[in-house]
Amino acid sequence: MEKFAENPTKNKFRLGGLVLEGSVAQPAASQEMEFVITDLITDILVRYKGSLPDLFREGHSVVVEGFIKPYTDEVRKEVSTKPISKKARNLDCFFSATEVLAKHDEKYMPQEVAAAIEKNKKIIEAAATEQAAEVAAS
Repeated sequence: MEKFAENPTKNKFRLGGLVLEGSVAQPAASQEMEFVITDLITDILVRYKGSLPDLFREGHSVVVEGFIKPYTDEVRKEVSTKPISKKARNLDCFFSATEVLAKHDEKYMPQEVAAAIEKNKKIIEAAATEQAAEVAAS
């Protein structure tokens, strides 16, 4: 999302993260599969037309290639209403994947994705610790 914000005219992106548990769906009104990719802080809805790789799993890492696109009224009608993807649907855009990559080793995670997720885990833990300290102080 940061790279897109820096250069919205860039055409193709590679996006990596974890497939959010419970987010994979094929809305009745669409031929596309959809799922949410998260880095534990930011969630983005991914739409993909085609078969997902055999090693594609919820809770595991995935890399997708494609384009960031704004929501249109037509897309909003097609998108799943599963509560799990509500945070991702609140964005002004979604990721239209042209390719979904799941590595031969289901535990494999690209270095950049692993680093971002580890950084975000620390941010979440620090925020939880700070909140607990505030509650204890009051």
